[in-house]
This record gives sequence, C-alpha cells and structure tokens, in this order.
Amino acid sequence: MPAVYSRRCTTLVASMYAVPLLFIAAAAALSGWFDVYRDALSDLGHATRSNVAPLFNLGLALGAFLVATFALTYSARASRAVSASLLLMAFTLNLVAVFDEVYRALHFWVSVAFFVSIAVAIATYAAVFRELLVPSVAIAVGVASWVLHLAYRVPPGAAIPELVSVALSAPVVARYSTRACREVA
Repeated sequence: MPAVYSRRCTTLVASMYAVPLLFIAAAAALSGWFDVYRDALSDLGHATRSNVAPLFNLGLALGAFLVATFALTYSARASRAVSASLLLMAFTLNLVAVFDEVYRALHFWVSVAFFVSIAVAIATYAAVFRELLVPSVAIAVGVASWVLHLAYRVPPGAAIPELVSVALSAPVVARYSTRACREVA
C-alpha cells in the first residue's frame, strides 16, 4: 500500500522555504539597490539603511515561525532529535530577524549561529536516519561556499553562500518530510 502524506504537513514544509524566500525576493526587487553578488541578504534587513527592512525581517520571522510549527507538530513523531535541531534553526533564524545589521557584531554572531544550525540539522538527520550521501554533500558544498567567500572573497558579498546554504538544506528536509508527513494509520 503506498504511503499517504498529510496535505497540511507537506504544505507547511513547502511554506517553510517559500514564504521567507518570497519575502527576500520581494525585498530585493523593491530595494532598488540590492546586488546578490556584492551584498549580504541581511543588508536588506538593516533597520536604518534599508527601505525594505520590515518586509525582509518579517519574512525571516514568518519562516522561523513555520519551521518551529513543523518541528513541534509533525516532526516530533518522526524524530525528537531532528525536531530539536529544527527548533534551534527556527530560533536562530528569528534572532537574525530581531538583531538585524544595526546590531553589528551581535547580528554577525546570530547569523553564524543560524548557518551552523542548518548544518547541525542536516547532520542530525544523517545520524538519526543513517543517510549519509545527500546530507554529506549538502554540508560539504555549503562549507565550501563559505570558505570561498570568507577566505577568498568569492563572491564579494555573502548572499550567494547564504542562499546556497539554505538551498542545500531543502533536499534533506524534503527527504525528512517523507517520514514526518506520513499519515498515521
């Protein structure tokens, strides 16, 4: 018998990515100045320098809420460890929205915590479900994109490694959602 998946759960998982990314895209398009190659995504959220800061930061906060909702509802049935790592990711994403670039060093460190939490969530999934290939590739490519940016300034702005990190988590979350969104018989 084929698996039956909860429509609410799969919609929630898709929304965890779609909502913040749509807000980020809208903020970038409406800013009139954002350059994905030269800027960091968080430049869009700078409360005093960005004309689109409320839009950008709201998108991050909504994304954090959606990830936390998934972690507390559907995810816990599949794995408490993965749920905990997703809650950490949601919490640190919300911190990025709350402590925007106005806070300088604090913003930097909560951003680091968020991107590390993505790797932690991926690694937790790999450890719990003993799936190594996709998670290992995701972490390796994500780390390589940050090394290129931080050590060699390629690209000059952080937006591309930021987007790479988020994008690389999607296949792992999609694989996990096949477990978490399965209807209980």
